[in-house]
Amino acid sequence: MNIIILTKTLRWMRNHKKLVIFAIVMILIAILASCMGGDHGAASLAVGMLIGGVEDGQHVVDGPLTTDLTREGSPDLLLNEIDQQIVKIRPMSTPIDQISRYGGSKHAGSMTVDFYSVDTKPTKTRLNGAIEESDPSEGDETPVITINTDNNDIFDATDTILVQSVSGYEKDGVTESGQDLMLYVLNRDTNGVTVMAVNGPTLNGVPNCFPGINNGVTLVRMGRAASELDVQSPQFEALPKKSRNLCQIFKMQVEQSTLQRLANKEVGWTMSDQEEAAVYDMRLGMEKSFLFGTARQLWDNFKKEYVYFTGGIWSQAGKDFYIESSTGLTAARMVDLMHDAFTGNAGSKRKILIGGSGLISSISKLDYDRVITAGQHVSKWGIDFTELRSKFGCIYLMLSEVFDEVGMTDAGIVIDPEYIQKYTHIPFSTEQLNLKKSGVRNVDALVMTEASCLVLRYPNAHMRVTTR
Repeated sequence: MNIIILTKTLRWMRNHKKLVIFAIVMILIAILASCMGGDHGAASLAVGMLIGGVEDGQHVVDGPLTTDLTREGSPDLLLNEIDQQIVKIRPMSTPIDQISRYGGSKHAGSMTVDFYSVDTKPTKTRLNGAIEESDPSEGDETPVITINTDNNDIFDATDTILVQSVSGYEKDGVTESGQDLMLYVLNRDTNGVTVMAVNGPTLNGVPNCFPGINNGVTLVRMGRAASELDVQSPQFEALPKKSRNLCQIFKMQVEQSTLQRLANKEVGWTMSDQEEAAVYDMRLGMEKSFLFGTARQLWDNFKKEYVYFTGGIWSQAGKDFYIESSTGLTAARMVDLMHDAFTGNAGSKRKILIGGSGLISSISKLDYDRVITAGQHVSKWGIDFTELRSKFGCIYLMLSEVFDEVGMTDAGIVIDPEYIQKYTHIPFSTEQLNLKKSGVRNVDALVMTEASCLVLRYPNAHMRVTTR
């Protein structure tokens, strides 16, 4: 009889292996608890552990389900989606913040960010003071004069200068050529820039004299011209300029009372919906600060600590373009805007123009031709743009209602996305506040935080557009 019972027991255990293993584990846990004894044992068992179920899945025994156990037992169940979520929430309303997030950010070890930027050496300036036509006597040497410009520092000895809209002469010194007048720099000192004419007229038998040149003429710095015996050349210096911005701590808190969470609702409005609305409002505020903020450090008398305010990129842009209010934006002026946006800097050939409704309306009313074409839609950085093409480059156009909100309806800013950098001291994160346990109030609370700032590298690659 005993043999029969034993045989049936073994057969039943073979058919119910998972249940037997579960029972053995439970017995071992009970033995462990009895050996440890007291409160210490109870505290240890509160951690919980995962065991295999009778069928599929896993189960927690002797403890709460925690995120650590969840990641251990089902690693794909919990999603780390903060960064992905924030770039999906109404990106069209916050283009600057959106582009900076897609471009990646650099970690800032301090709330104060120092950065260096260097622009290309300027190539153009204007003549400061008219030049009278030369009046040499027969047998005089080739004239040499000293001129002054709005920026003498861009010229050095052996540079050549192109004088725009002033005709040069053929070798005979009598016939005007189809080329502009060219000058050769002999020296630069505190008195000005000493130059000779390369293709000037011949007057009284003296070659390469100076024709009359009006004040304000544009001078273009060209390549250097060395003589055969020259070994050295004037030094070229390019020093980066140090700039500073401050990271601002952006915060947003969402709360929901316990009773409000438990109450029946006509529509499904949950804590997640409140969080999404809060993230949008937070990003909209950050967009305004990133555009028009003022970099300052202020002492708060109530909190007895400093508050940091970030500086906006509007004041960081290195160039300005003006639209005359009397004439408005014309097709010819739009070509000038393209010209100024893409020339005179080391920027890329694809830039972004973000502006108020007035500026976008003026651009939309223009009649485009083969010089500038419009109408194509481009999606980049999760944003839909209208593309404007010209011989100078392409501009991605977009309306920003932030400009309308701050009273700059007819203004905008041209940004080179290659040279906009975000610095982050505290990455965007969310934190659950246990206000119930602390005895503050009976609510579920969530606070979102980010400490960051934006900087523009190569300031002349970015341009403000305003009406005057």
